[in-house]
Amino acid sequence: QVQLVESGGGLVQAGGSLRLSCAASGRTFSNYAMGWFRQAPGKEREFVAAINWSGSSTLYADSVKGRFTISRDSAKNTVYLQMNSLKPEDTAVYHCATGRTLTIATMKSLERYDYWGQGTQVTVSS
Repeated sequence: QVQLVESGGGLVQAGGSLRLSCAASGRTFSNYAMGWFRQAPGKEREFVAAINWSGSSTLYADSVKGRFTISRDSAKNTVYLQMNSLKPEDTAVYHCATGRTLTIATMKSLERYDYWGQGTQVTVSS
């Protein structure tokens, strides 16, 4: 079993930055790929970014490419999402997630993730 706890959300003006953190406990964190998803009110949960187990490969949604950066610190069992140049359309609840059978080919697929955090609210004002 894996437990995931997100933090770092908040209210920020457009153009600002936030860094989200996801602390993992339970099974060996360093063996698993990790992803960030977000869900805005009335919308489906969507992929944001993912990183493989070693940190050597990352994937991003087109909407955040060049503005967001995912990273991980296996010594701290933590994955981060650095969000720069935030826009009002980035407003959502952000969730981190992981899965036992994730591969680079499947890291964008929501259904491939087995464990989810409760989420942290990010609100970007215009």
